[in-house]
Amino acid sequence: MNNDAGPTKPVAWARWMVATIFATGLLGGTQALAQVPARFYWKSLSDGNAVPLIINSISGNTNPFDPALTVTPGANFDATMAIMGYAHTFSLFDRSAMAAILVPMGRVSGEVTVAGRTFAQTSSGFGDPMLEFNLNILGPKAQKNIPDALRYEPGLSVDLLADLALPIGEYDSSQPLNIGQNRWYGRVGMPVVWQLGDWVPGRRTTLEFLPAVWIFGNNTDYVGQTLKTDPMFQLDAHLTRDFTEHFWGALDMVWYSGGKATINGVAGEKLNNLGVGLTLGYQVNGNLGLTFGYKSTINDNGPGDLKMDVFQISLVYGWHPLIEGSRRLKSE
Repeated sequence: MNNDAGPTKPVAWARWMVATIFATGLLGGTQALAQVPARFYWKSLSDGNAVPLIINSISGNTNPFDPALTVTPGANFDATMAIMGYAHTFSLFDRSAMAAILVPMGRVSGEVTVAGRTFAQTSSGFGDPMLEFNLNILGPKAQKNIPDALRYEPGLSVDLLADLALPIGEYDSSQPLNIGQNRWYGRVGMPVVWQLGDWVPGRRTTLEFLPAVWIFGNNTDYVGQTLKTDPMFQLDAHLTRDFTEHFWGALDMVWYSGGKATINGVAGEKLNNLGVGLTLGYQVNGNLGLTFGYKSTINDNGPGDLKMDVFQISLVYGWHPLIEGSRRLKSE
């Protein structure tokens, strides 16, 4: 009995840890308030994999499929967005790294006014796929085996992040409201995870930050006009806490600044907005994680202020060949 329990417990714990980290991340922060979810940049075993499915219900005065979050005063948009993706962890120069792709899809409807003309429109289909690469530069080295995972504590972890969207999503140049954006855009950032207290499942607490800058190309066919957007600064912050080994929560905050849009030389307002939210996560089993979240802007009383409400449900399936192989050996 003891001989079997000894190696099984570390393997089971490491497998649970791998699934937990994947299940709390990969929730599609490129749209819907453009906020990266809590625990997204926690580190896991190299060569792990995850597939997320995220459903968002969104309303506000901006197209949620556009990460520039260009405000249309007086407009009202409603959207249902689903995001699917794939992520793979690996080691690079003995540091933890992750590559991912996220594909938004869904439907958005509302009224948009451009150059004095009002459009009541609907758009549906696939959005612009987002490629992401993340590399740890400060903190523990990559976890290459189960003992590494058992010993791991993030301490103060700092990464370099790069995102790039491919402008191949659904786009109709005769209307301003689209799921695809018909231009290149991306983000560079520096995710930070700061461990507070013990790194023990059920007692883990983290303070997390992501300062980032979004950069946008020009859309030269925006209802026959040219749309330009200034760079936008974004700061995400999360305070996360385990309630039990399988249940956790987070208080979320996001701040946007800049991103002024110009259409044929006519400039709009730049963003200076705050959003707050709450995330709850639950580990269903060794591979599947479930989260619920709500986010909303708060300083949104002015006609040109960003207004957005987002409800989110996500399911993330994570696996690792080493852990799955250990399970098969145990079952045999």
